[in-house]
Amino acid sequence: MLNLHEIGQLIEKTLFTLELEKEPKELYDPIAYILSIGGKRIRPKMCLAAHNLFSNKVDRDILYPAIALDVFHAFTLIHDDIMDKADMRRGQLTIHKKWNDNIAILSGDVMSIQAYEYMAYAPKEVLPEVLKVFTQTAIEVCEGQQFDMNFEDAPVITMDDYLKMIGLKTAVLIACSAKIGALIGGADHASAQALYDFGYQLGIAFQITDDYLDVYGDPNIFGKNIGGDITNNKKSWLLVKTMKDAVGEDREELASILSLPVEQAEEKISRMKSLYNKLNVAGAAEAEIEKYYASALASLDKVELDQQKRDMMVDFARQIVKRNK
Repeated sequence: MLNLHEIGQLIEKTLFTLELEKEPKELYDPIAYILSIGGKRIRPKMCLAAHNLFSNKVDRDILYPAIALDVFHAFTLIHDDIMDKADMRRGQLTIHKKWNDNIAILSGDVMSIQAYEYMAYAPKEVLPEVLKVFTQTAIEVCEGQQFDMNFEDAPVITMDDYLKMIGLKTAVLIACSAKIGALIGGADHASAQALYDFGYQLGIAFQITDDYLDVYGDPNIFGKNIGGDITNNKKSWLLVKTMKDAVGEDREELASILSLPVEQAEEKISRMKSLYNKLNVAGAAEAEIEKYYASALASLDKVELDQQKRDMMVDFARQIVKRNK
């Protein structure tokens, strides 16, 4: 049985073997670039870890589908950065800034197609189901991105709206990764579905944690500047919770903060953080993260595993959710 460190090494080694030094360079160099600038590799690691629960066989049948998930995720980041007009990704220039929008769009398109090429390495006996899960997930991720863009102009959204959006945009791909790994490993359908649920709940907890760290994280550890969500009036979990809870003078203060331009980012971040502290939004977020984390572990308990395998998955879940807190 592989440990998490060995799983991470295998993912990086497999990414390194992808043939990306091809012509035209303007198409393939950006792909090599986005895959080389790091990332947590949560999705391919989840896929290989779930597979490892049911099979010790590690070859292209599982490694390439695992890589497909990372390639697809990276494709969505390229297009998200164009839509968000983002300049930086993981401390490096985004592809549309380093090259241009047209190159970024086309390189992203190729990556979405390559993801299917790599996913097709799944064993033929489970390939139809694997492709069905992956295709449905790919559609849902796009739906989630559209909801996210719709919310940018919405004055108020509900918590149900927010949870639906992050469920589609973030959680389903992590869930899909676990289910695909389990299916390729030979899991029964009940176990594969339980692992899907495990991944989904972790995905929700992961995104709320991300929102939390955008305000309360250490920028040197978090990997990006603190307060970006506040500056851009992004409908994060913390803002949606504040919209729900603020009344009277707090609601007036919230409206005033949201009206501040990005040029007054420092004041905007300071005042919003003070309002969050007053309403104990941080504590509420931490409680919500714990709720989804516990729900994920409850789903994991539906899978018949020995203690070593369960401990590995719990450790992985802890790394995903309880990072830098």
